[in-house]
Order: sequence, then structure tokens, then C-alpha cells
Amino acid sequence: MRKILHRAETRGRVEQDWLLSHHTFSFGSYYDPKRMHFGCLRVLNDDYIQPAKGFGTHSHSNMEIVTVPISGSLAHKDSKGNEHVVTPGEVQVMSAGTGISHSEVNPSSSEVANLLQIWILPGKKEVEPRYDQKAFEAQKFDNKLATVVGPQGTDGLWIHQNAYFSLGKFSEGQEVQYPLRSKDNGIYLFVMSGTVSCDGETLQNRDGLGLTEVETLPLRIQRDSHLLLMEVPLR
Repeated sequence: MRKILHRAETRGRVEQDWLLSHHTFSFGSYYDPKRMHFGCLRVLNDDYIQPAKGFGTHSHSNMEIVTVPISGSLAHKDSKGNEHVVTPGEVQVMSAGTGISHSEVNPSSSEVANLLQIWILPGKKEVEPRYDQKAFEAQKFDNKLATVVGPQGTDGLWIHQNAYFSLGKFSEGQEVQYPLRSKDNGIYLFVMSGTVSCDGETLQNRDGLGLTEVETLPLRIQRDSHLLLMEVPLR
């Protein structure tokens, strides 16, 4: 087993008048050659967007983008005619493929929006751009990990990569086992809130831990926790 530990306070920090963003991996003006990616996981940004502000229209290509709202909401509008608002309890996916332009704005006049934006390197390039989002019932994540995104053919949200995203909310004292689906994958744990022990490490709010050469990820919940697990190809 090999592991890489990213403490919350070691992440890159970018702050503008309307945006505070913490970058687990190199992104934009934050660059660390030792923190470029974890397998196919290329970007993990923890964004705080001020009311009525956001990312103006910009373009992407050949990237699988997953958005997980934590608080507040985000209004999405793209060049394919999709126009939706995504809120906590929902997950959004976008395959940029041959190219898509979109904007992301906090539609609230008073509440800061906090979200995770995650980029996955695709298994197939130059695909037709697509967008989807789905709402999940809160009990789906009650003391268990539930898959919210998978590869094409998955029932529900899917992306062009053999990657799986799972979310769960756990009470103190719970023990969790996550069996990996592929020996070619690694697993990256991101603690959205709480305290968790894993492989001899104690992880707290916004800490991240990547593990390779592992078949099962064992977790012990030390304090009520909200977790995101990303199983991704290492090549």
C-alpha cells in the first residue's frame, strides 16, 4: 500500500474579491510539481463564491467535470442550451469532450455558495459534450457510502472514465469498508467534515488521503463525518 496525505492547510489558496478557492492539486496560479494529480484525478477545488458572483462564460474540452455542492446553490448555463441550478443533495456532471462553454454563478443575493469542483481526465477524448445532474435523497447516505457517479453504463450519473464517486454521512463510532472495484484503480478520500481514521492517519475537515495498491479502504469514524470517496484509474 502506498499513500499520499494532503492536509487541508497545505492546499493552494487563491482569493479574489468574489472567490476563495483551495486547490488540492496544481490549478491556475497555484503550481506545485509534486501535486499535479492523483491518477486520473486532476483537479479538486474547494470553492466559496460570493452572492450574485461567479465564473463568467468560459470553455473546456476533453475533461470530465463533477460538481458537488456543499452549501448554497450554483446556476449553470452552457452552450448546449442547458440551464439549471444545482443545490446540496444534488451532483452535477459535465463531459466537455470536443468543447463546451458554460458559466457558473451563485444566484443568491445573500448566501455564499460552497462547492467542490472536480476534474477527471477522460478515458475517451473528443466525445460529444453532455451535461446531467441528479438529486439524491438524504437517507441514501445515512451511515453508508452511496455511489453517485460511475462509468458509462452506470444507472444514474456517469462519466467517460472508469471512476466511481461515493458520498456518505456517518455517525461517530461507525466502521466502514470500501472495496475497490478495479485493481488498476486507486482511492482518494476527501473529508468534507468530521474526523476519520484511515491507515494510521487521523483526517479532519478538508484533509485528503490517496491510497494505491489497496483492495479495501477501511475507515473508522471518530466524529460525525461527511465523506467523499473517489476511486480512479491510476494510469
